Amino acid sequence: MDARPVARRGGLSSFRLTPLRVLALLAAITAILPLIGVVAAALSGGGADIAARDVTRYALTSAALALMVAVLTGVSGSIAAWLVVMHRFPGRNLFAWALALPLAAPAFAVAYAYADLFDVAGDLRMWMRPALGFDLPFEMRTLYGAAFVLSCAFYPYVYLATRAAFVNQSVHALEAARTLGATSRGAFLRVALPLARPALAAGMALAVMETLADYGAVQFLAVQTLTTGVVRAWSVYGSTASAAQFALPLMGAAALLMWLERWGRKGRGFESPNARWRPLPTTALSGVKAWGATAFCLALLTFGLLLPAGWLAWSSLDITPEWPRLQRAALHTVSMGGIGAVVTVLLAGALALGARTMPLAARVASLGYATPGAVMAIGLLAPAAVIWRIFPGAASGFGMGLVLLIYAYAARLMAAALEPIDSGLSKVTPNMVWAARGLGRTEAGAAAAVQIPVAWGALLTAALVVFIDVLKELPATLILRPFNFDTLAVLADNYARDERLSQAGWPSLMIVLIALPAVIWLSRKVAASRPGADA
Repeated sequence: MDARPVARRGGLSSFRLTPLRVLALLAAITAILPLIGVVAAALSGGGADIAARDVTRYALTSAALALMVAVLTGVSGSIAAWLVVMHRFPGRNLFAWALALPLAAPAFAVAYAYADLFDVAGDLRMWMRPALGFDLPFEMRTLYGAAFVLSCAFYPYVYLATRAAFVNQSVHALEAARTLGATSRGAFLRVALPLARPALAAGMALAVMETLADYGAVQFLAVQTLTTGVVRAWSVYGSTASAAQFALPLMGAAALLMWLERWGRKGRGFESPNARWRPLPTTALSGVKAWGATAFCLALLTFGLLLPAGWLAWSSLDITPEWPRLQRAALHTVSMGGIGAVVTVLLAGALALGARTMPLAARVASLGYATPGAVMAIGLLAPAAVIWRIFPGAASGFGMGLVLLIYAYAARLMAAALEPIDSGLSKVTPNMVWAARGLGRTEAGAAAAVQIPVAWGALLTAALVVFIDVLKELPATLILRPFNFDTLAVLADNYARDERLSQAGWPSLMIVLIALPAVIWLSRKVAASRPGADA
């Protein structure tokens, strides 16, 4: 007799707080507590005179920047994905995974490189004016320059999402379109793109979330967004309440984006579940089209990684780095990335295991990823102040600052880790779990014996995703770090504020070098993800 219907007949009375469900609730509370702290600080009544003057202007700037980045990343990422999935051209196998590599470069590092390269008083434009007789018709330290920089840094989110959608589409729909006389372009516009619309919306939502969360790039390019307002209100005016009031519109936008991303995916999988997976039909490009596809993909990779990283390396060659500071910052960065990855994956794993019977907990925790790190940091200052009042000795404790920093990383990145873990756990069928329970295992024992081993690869993927994000995190680290505790991102920001861009290149490049192996592994794994493909 199947025990599962018996377990369900109890309805609500059969629900009980098992250890896994308790851990899932604690993980969800971990993610939501900083957001409650933001609301409490904003409603405290202090600092309204500071926030009211600028919040509307900052919000409009953030909205305009997010809209431009959404359009640029949506167009470039989806076209690149369609080219590498459905066409054969020179370099296609390389671009399939290499187009994700700009994820290794922090947006602020890309901003440093382009601001220095195209600066009005820079070497390039100083040479162009007398030698060529004209100047470049744009400035990087503008809203449009920031949109270009962030699009170069964040297009991989759209590329990876739409590439996965194209790769996993059924061959039948594409064959039907071609049979009815559609060209390759027509099949893309009328069949493939509409089928991939949920993935495209999800990728664009991620790019917009990262745009709203960015601080280092927009601050350096003199673009005043809500995130810069949060950090400015706290660091310049010392007002947590004002910072929280800047953060409220960000929280609202984050919740809206998360809802749109979920809505776009809900019930919109159009692939045929009963179809036999076959290799996708690809079109061989030749002549101008082939080299045009190669040039387009190479341009994305060049603008997103090769050019900014190459310029930073070139401009840093003549500068002797401050090795003791760099070594300490690199040690702090790697250690915080490792600890943050472990803590976040543990919480996300508990949430994924327990939230299968409590989906609301997972949805609540997902708000963290859409919330900028600066907002998380401000939300933690209020409860931290209470703890410091109760335990005065903690105020001077080095460990307290590190705990808050790890907490901020975990609260924000838990949803990023939850997605791959949940995908890995989906390979575990209910029969496998019930077989373990039938052999006398508890719920936690079944998870340890069956679910975690099956999802082990997904756990590693989640850890690498969190590790990469922690390496590049700046605003939360700036606000919560203990005194004299610099990460590579903080060190690069300090140099950039002093306009020492050649020195800022060293920590920026070290972040890229540390993150690059993980990004290569992840992108190559995604590049070979079609179901039914031969081993």
